[in-house]
Amino acid sequence: MKSSIRNKLEQLAFRLEELDGVLATEAATADMDQYRKLTREHAEIGPVVHLYKNFQLAEADEVSAAEMLADPEMKEFAAAELDSARQAQARIEQELQIALLPRDPNDERNLFLEVRAGTGGDEAALFAADLLRMYTRFAERQGWRVEIVSASESDLGGYKEVIARIVGQGAYSKLKFESGGHRVQRVPVTETQGRIHTSACTVAVMPEADELAEIQINPAELRIDTFRASGAGGQHINKTDSAVRITHLPTGIVVECQDDRSQHRNKAQAMSVLAARLKDAQLREQQQKEAATRKSLVGSGDRSERIRTYNFPQGRITDHRINLTLYKLDAAMDGDIGELIDGLITEHQTELLAQLTEEN
Repeated sequence: MKSSIRNKLEQLAFRLEELDGVLATEAATADMDQYRKLTREHAEIGPVVHLYKNFQLAEADEVSAAEMLADPEMKEFAAAELDSARQAQARIEQELQIALLPRDPNDERNLFLEVRAGTGGDEAALFAADLLRMYTRFAERQGWRVEIVSASESDLGGYKEVIARIVGQGAYSKLKFESGGHRVQRVPVTETQGRIHTSACTVAVMPEADELAEIQINPAELRIDTFRASGAGGQHINKTDSAVRITHLPTGIVVECQDDRSQHRNKAQAMSVLAARLKDAQLREQQQKEAATRKSLVGSGDRSERIRTYNFPQGRITDHRINLTLYKLDAAMDGDIGELIDGLITEHQTELLAQLTEEN
């Protein structure tokens, strides 16, 4: 192992001890913002230090096995132990290289997921509902919570647009590569001739801002309108102007929220979505600058970029960025998309490792 990497790991081990001490004090929760930052840092450093300790154990095993080689009766056993210790070191060192890659500061955040129907009319809206269900089922498998923030339903029960908040550790790190164009090929329910149609939806995955203060929003640049929520009638019909629409005048971003009966909670939720959209715009501007110098293997994050095709007649799902095709479409639409997500994360890590090698 390079001395520079070992020094970095020693620093992280020392920092973890520091964090353990700070978080164990009664005063740790006095400032909740600071407490969240420290616990997030602890969660990031902990697994790396654990790997480093395992590497040190493997090093100690190698020394012990080398000493046993001098004993004729233990020579065969010692040789096997020596080989095992060296293999463990090689494996753990590779894992440590990945663990030490530059981290996306947003990886551990909750996120807002936006799905919008594109070309294809009612069929695209139905596909948007299918995509929302796919992500909801995936989130459930991870033990995450999904909250619908706002939804504009189509006549056939799909969504022209739907925004969901997904709450869970590492949610953004798993789903951040889902942004882009999703294309579906299938026979729509409205098709009488049995012809296959192609429709599309766009997905946007945006990290939730910790606090509104993280994104500077000038109240003078906002237009806030209240209106009566639309939806099904019946005894629970909303008779008050509790729905909220916020327009950010400099960017033209419009956010609506009508999911809650409380105007105050709808406004707070809409402000959270607005902050996330503004943060997302900043991130994409930064990514575009970086993309000018290097092309990301997992896509630019451009909403118009076609990233995946769902072909129902053939039962296949293809991610075009990593040329991965799986013949398990039904399972994928039921939330079993871990293989796709892991493939995208691995490709991203490979790209980062190659970039670090070039720099060194």
